Amino acid sequence: MPATSPLPLTDNIALKEWAVVCAALASGRQSILIRKGGIAEIDGEFRFRSLHFWLTPTRFHQSADQLVPEANDLSGHAEMSAPPAGELRLSLYATVVDARRLTRPDQLRSLAGWSVLADQTIRQRFEYREPHLDVALVRVYRLIEPHRIADRPDYAGCHSWVTLAEPHATTGLEPVLSDTEFDRLRNDWERVV
Repeated sequence: MPATSPLPLTDNIALKEWAVVCAALASGRQSILIRKGGIAEIDGEFRFRSLHFWLTPTRFHQSADQLVPEANDLSGHAEMSAPPAGELRLSLYATVVDARRLTRPDQLRSLAGWSVLADQTIRQRFEYREPHLDVALVRVYRLIEPHRIADRPDYAGCHSWVTLAEPHATTGLEPVLSDTEFDRLRNDWERVV
């Protein structure tokens, strides 16, 4: 599922993701998303609703024991950069470059080193309900000055996708990884996953 279209000029679709994963994506230490259906997903299954979306950091269900030890510094950074209550900051934007469903436990080994999630966390997600994971290689962009928007009750809850009240401009986005760095990463991805 390669993303071949240019970035939209505005977007009102957002994906909720752990704050520490967002910090890893923002720093270039991670370029994949590992997803599994949640309580409020259609049929309990995660689906990529869009190939382009804002990332909204969340702290729900996130704990340090679910991360690799090397991610401890990111946990602190994510906590310090949290917006005040009642506010969301849109500073990260992602494009799905490739998405795959992993259905065999032996495939999980290929994710080693690609994520700040601990191996046990990945395995638990894989085994939850029907064994599988949806994994996507994403190109991540960031804004120097984030869009600050009001948090709303309809953004809360155990669902991955949020339709924002209004679209927000993607102008000024800069890629986290250079084209050369990302091309190298995409080549590695093709070989290991």
